[in-house]
Amino acid sequence: MQIKASTALRNEYPKISELAHASGEPVFITNKGEADLVVLSIEAFEEREKMLAHRASILEAEFSRLSGAPTYTMDQVNAMVKEKFRHAQSEN
Repeated sequence: MQIKASTALRNEYPKISELAHASGEPVFITNKGEADLVVLSIEAFEEREKMLAHRASILEAEFSRLSGAPTYTMDQVNAMVKEKFRHAQSEN
């Protein structure tokens, strides 16, 4: 974990930016000894956002399953897709 004072953000922005990009980890900025900000490279931020979106999708599916929504095996899904494909082909 990288921790820097707010004065470093002002005076050493290029170094902090380089550190965030090189490590891919957050850099914590303090102000008067107290936690104040977290700096991430845009790549690390976007990766984190993707991970959180995936996690939310999995959680939503799990809630759905636990609430009694129907679930399907892979074989059942394959059969349903094939049937829909056959149906679409027969309409054309």
